[in-house]
Amino acid sequence: MKDLAYLNKFFYKYRWRLIPGVLFVIISNVFGVLPAQVIRVAFDLVTENIGMFQLFSGFDRQSVIYDIFGSSLLLFGVLVLILALLRGLFLFFMRQTIILMSRHIEYDLKNEIYNHYQELSLAFYRRHNTGDLMNRVTEDVSRVRMYLGPGIMYTINTVVLFIMVIYAMLTVNIRLTIFSVLPLPVLAVIIYYVNNIIHFRSEKIQQRLSALSSFVQENFSGIRVIKSYVREGHVRKSFAAESESYKSHSMELVKVQAMFYPLMMLLVGLSNVITIYIGGIEVMKGNITSGNIAEFIVYLNLLTFPVIALGWVTSLIQRAAASQKRINEFLHQRPEIISPNVPGQTMKGRIEFNNVSFIYPDTGIQALNNVSFVANPGEMVAIIGRTGSGKSTIANLIMRMYDTTGGEILIDGQSIKQLNLESFRAQIGFVPQEVFLFSDTIANNIAFSADILDMQIVEQAAKDAAVYNNIMELENGFETLIGERGITLSGGQKQRVSIARAVVKHPRVLIFDDCLSAVDTRTEEEILNNLGRNMHGKTSIIISHRISTIKNADKILVIDDGQIVEQGTHQELMDRRETYFELYEKQLLEEEENA
Repeated sequence: MKDLAYLNKFFYKYRWRLIPGVLFVIISNVFGVLPAQVIRVAFDLVTENIGMFQLFSGFDRQSVIYDIFGSSLLLFGVLVLILALLRGLFLFFMRQTIILMSRHIEYDLKNEIYNHYQELSLAFYRRHNTGDLMNRVTEDVSRVRMYLGPGIMYTINTVVLFIMVIYAMLTVNIRLTIFSVLPLPVLAVIIYYVNNIIHFRSEKIQQRLSALSSFVQENFSGIRVIKSYVREGHVRKSFAAESESYKSHSMELVKVQAMFYPLMMLLVGLSNVITIYIGGIEVMKGNITSGNIAEFIVYLNLLTFPVIALGWVTSLIQRAAASQKRINEFLHQRPEIISPNVPGQTMKGRIEFNNVSFIYPDTGIQALNNVSFVANPGEMVAIIGRTGSGKSTIANLIMRMYDTTGGEILIDGQSIKQLNLESFRAQIGFVPQEVFLFSDTIANNIAFSADILDMQIVEQAAKDAAVYNNIMELENGFETLIGERGITLSGGQKQRVSIARAVVKHPRVLIFDDCLSAVDTRTEEEILNNLGRNMHGKTSIIISHRISTIKNADKILVIDDGQIVEQGTHQELMDRRETYFELYEKQLLEEEENA
């Protein structure tokens, strides 16, 4: 239960739903216990009236006794019906308070998890797959809600009813009560033993479900690749294997429950047999009446559902504990990147790297080693190098997706760690290497950073990104719905829509992370010309592996194996005839061969 203790704050928040719910449970059980006493009186009345009816055999008063007897039974029947209706009414109120409380807590918990996901750093998402993240906010929360609603409701109901029934039984006959409930301690031991099995297997089921969700999500996202390589059969077999693993773990839990419930019913039935036998002996001794036996049978039947519910609730609580443990694992994780509590400020755009080194925390790979450079406002700084040389890492560090492991980054002379992160990122336009577009209209994708959709600004951004004409050729223009991850558009169109999304916010710093690879040379030149006009007086950082993209930059950094090996203008680097010159010669040769 220590994992479920996290939910106590929600119980306090919704205490004015929980407290009335508990009161309704108590009241409903009062009306549940009273009919047993009414039945006892009615049963004793029947016994007495049968004897009296036979005593007046042959007399006129026999018919009077018969009428009184019939009227009394009718009265008792109506009374039992009224008590049942009242109990049903308060059971309805009980569900309306406790079950609704569980829905409110489910809503709050999902929002808390999602908001916490948003706060976690990029490194967290590198360590965990999407399917597992989704499963914890959906399936795990649903299991927790079952504990918050039905679990708590039936637990309180069972405890209250058990206390009331046992107390009522003890007031009738202590010996009969002891023998009647004799199987219950055995049941408690069985429940304790089975709880551990259920808890262990519930955790295994949740792990397999997460793996299955991740597998399905990944394969649906990569369906184009699967079809291109004709791997449907292989994927189908892999899915069957994952599904079989989940099924086998689920069946192990079901087998335990399948043995559990019949065993509980056997013990309850045994209690009834003992009650009738011992009760008969007590009646013959004159300690109780036959009506008390009927009363005890009703009490035991009242305990039947709570005893059955006890096993079900136990399963709910164990599965909820397993799910809440998984949820807590993420909720207790703190983001590596923490924004200081300082007011935001408008930046000028001066970026300075001072002996910056960086090692990826998950892999231990050193991406940068003592990198130093300055990008002044109004400058276009280009970064070029081979694949894996550390170019994209520089972009991620400027965005403060990670913190440096050595050296420091200064923005306008101030450490990046001292800046308000939200305000800082709001002034940066970032076009990542891997373009991601949302399943929405093109207009909404471009205006993603804006709170209000201004079509005039969106259209101008599309023109600056040289994608306006392509959009207008589509049947619905800017209202065209883009499929998942932008599957509706070509590679070049996706890149340009992503560029438009960065340009539309008029950033103080614009970062292009090798995002022109799918664009032809003429379109690339148009975009860069528009960029030069829009970013006048602002900072632009262009990361590319194509020299044609960066040759007009104010400063070019040549990076290799995490270090800057050369820097200068295009002409200065060409005159040195070193690494940059070699790259230029290779690309020129490749272009001639392709031509």
